Amino acid sequence: MRGLKDKVAIVSGGATLIGAAVARAFVAAGARVVIADIDRAGGERLAAELADAARFVATDVARDSDIEACVAATVQAFGRLDCLVNVAAVYADQGPDSPRSDWEKAFAVNLFGAVGFLRAARPQLQNGGAVVNFGSTSAGVAQAGRWTYPASKAAVLQLTRSAALDLAPEGIRVNAVSPGWTWSGILDQISGGDRDKVERVARPFHMLGRIGDPAEVADAVLFLCSDHARFITGTNLAVDGGYAALGPEQALSTITELLS
Repeated sequence: MRGLKDKVAIVSGGATLIGAAVARAFVAAGARVVIADIDRAGGERLAAELADAARFVATDVARDSDIEACVAATVQAFGRLDCLVNVAAVYADQGPDSPRSDWEKAFAVNLFGAVGFLRAARPQLQNGGAVVNFGSTSAGVAQAGRWTYPASKAAVLQLTRSAALDLAPEGIRVNAVSPGWTWSGILDQISGGDRDKVERVARPFHMLGRIGDPAEVADAVLFLCSDHARFITGTNLAVDGGYAALGPEQALSTITELLS
């Protein structure tokens, strides 16, 4: 995509599935990338795969000191920072039974981690930087048994709008993507690694009849970071196979049923 060659990006949560797909996509577009993750083994393995175009920096996004060190290491390694992609997330959700510790963990990683990275990266991103936060289709609908995760992702989307407004005069664009059911670290964790099962469960909720692939989300992220999106800020791009547009009737012809 136009405008990404020789740019430098930080991808938080970049060691696993969606984050790794984003990192690979940046490198394929001619950019360089820093993989910021708590998964040292996965991060180092991906950095080795991407060779000189990538670095791994062990980063706990719940710690401001780690975030600040990651931004400093990025500038030291590559001399600049142009894009920030906040993928890192945690699923700590027991619905109405969620204790305070689950709420604190969800917001510490999903929201405060994104805020911390944006604050630390802001001086480097001025005059042409792009930020992509990760929302979720869960942020806009009621889902049984899920409280902390949707609430934290809804907060991320509001952060995106507010940051886009305040940082526009500095030349920083801030957008979000909201994946539908996509093969991710969270779904891998919940399903015990059974992608076929996830496909079966998710099929009725998506117009396209399947879950998303990490590379499909990565394509949307790169678009928002590229020059093709230079007049786009403050938006939330649904990358969800029609999930958000489908509604509770799914693909059923309910009117036909009423007339029969």
